[in-house]
Amino acid sequence: MKVNVDFDLCASTGGCMQVCPEVFEVRSDGYLYVLQEEPPAELHDKVREAAELCPTAAIELEE
Repeated sequence: MKVNVDFDLCASTGGCMQVCPEVFEVRSDGYLYVLQEEPPAELHDKVREAAELCPTAAIELEE
């Protein structure tokens, strides 16, 4: 799995970070950072959930 974020769409709401903080982080500068672009298999379900919950559909997954 590879995580791609369209930063033009991302509103940095932090929902993805709440679901999967191992992969997503909104820092004090207000921007989202992807900590692991290719997360390990044990995080795939959490990453999928984070992508589904994204209010702007900015997270795209390549599986």
